[in-house]
Amino acid sequence: MTVATRAETATDPRPALRVGMVGHAFMGAMHSHAWRTAPHFFELPLVPELAAIAGRNRAGAEMAAQRMGWASVETDWQALIDRDDIDLIDICTPGNTHAEIAIAALRAGKHVLCEKPLANSVAEAEQMTAVAEEAAAHGVFAMCGYSYRRTPALALMKRMVADGRLGTVRQVRAQYLQDWLSDANAPLTWRLDRAKSGSGALGDIGAHSIDAAQFVTGLNITGVSALLETFTKERPMGGEFVGLGGHGDVTADTPRGPVTVDDAALFTARFDGGAIGVFEATRTALGRKNAMRLEVNGSLGSVAFDFEDMNFLQFYDGTDAEDARGFHRILVTEPVHPYAGHWWPTGHGLGYEHGFTHQVADLLTALGNKTAPTPSFRDALGVQRVLAAVEDSAANNSQWTTIEESKP
Repeated sequence: MTVATRAETATDPRPALRVGMVGHAFMGAMHSHAWRTAPHFFELPLVPELAAIAGRNRAGAEMAAQRMGWASVETDWQALIDRDDIDLIDICTPGNTHAEIAIAALRAGKHVLCEKPLANSVAEAEQMTAVAEEAAAHGVFAMCGYSYRRTPALALMKRMVADGRLGTVRQVRAQYLQDWLSDANAPLTWRLDRAKSGSGALGDIGAHSIDAAQFVTGLNITGVSALLETFTKERPMGGEFVGLGGHGDVTADTPRGPVTVDDAALFTARFDGGAIGVFEATRTALGRKNAMRLEVNGSLGSVAFDFEDMNFLQFYDGTDAEDARGFHRILVTEPVHPYAGHWWPTGHGLGYEHGFTHQVADLLTALGNKTAPTPSFRDALGVQRVLAAVEDSAANNSQWTTIEESKP
């Protein structure tokens, strides 16, 4: 595809990547921030232009465009794809819309960044992957937005495993704990509707843990045994989430509707190469706000991460002298650490939003070099297969369920 020249900034010789974003809620705001910020901190071969945003409600979309810096508005995502002044489609919508939008965009010659999980089913993810790989043969690329990969501490964790600092990986334990659905009066939003979200805690946050575990270790999950549970079966209809204890307008007469997704997911897993793992995802763990945790134990050492303390790693080196062994904290803000050298002086920590900025920087670098970005749709299909296997196992009394290998 052809990338336009930035006529309004003739002093900058770099070509533009003109972005059209579908959706403008939580993820839309994060992506907007990343598109605006990345070129100010990274030397990139392309410069993003926030060309247009699409939302069903024009007034809401126009307000979001003004607040987040988008140049124009559409109320139909297809109109966004049909525009000649758009090079990439950024999909920040519920999972039930991902496949249709991504496939249409790729077939129209637009690059695609799609939020996770890739789809609401393996069949959709397989179709998206097939179209993406066909488009890649013509220089049109797709990436799935597993942004936690770009957290400096997790990226360092991967480097340490790859460098052999842990020896042979033996065990993985992954948790993603939140509490925003602990309140039984939290409203029935789209995230609690399986038709829109695909699943509950499993796909919403558990997918991040699955991707992070496979990314860090370089191993693939080959089988699972799982439990899923929904603690609150019905929730108030018509409201918006405003936090724990913030639903005083809910009464005994407030209409309620069925929750059709899980509140919590637990599963054990085997990886290729012989490692084993245990995973937990819940949105009802009171006191845990965004505890995305990953620990890897190897034959030579262990390393642990918790996003609520996201600028640190805990590392145990089993080769240390016996009288000096113990976990020590690594402050991941040195210029030698992944991404950190693009930001602040040593010791000045980063936040949640930086992972999205790193995602944009990596994507623009790959596109500028005409190479495929990661994680690819095939990588995301691998996560989708694990999600499906977890649901199958839970539906069959935790029966061990093997995962079909994702082959090109």
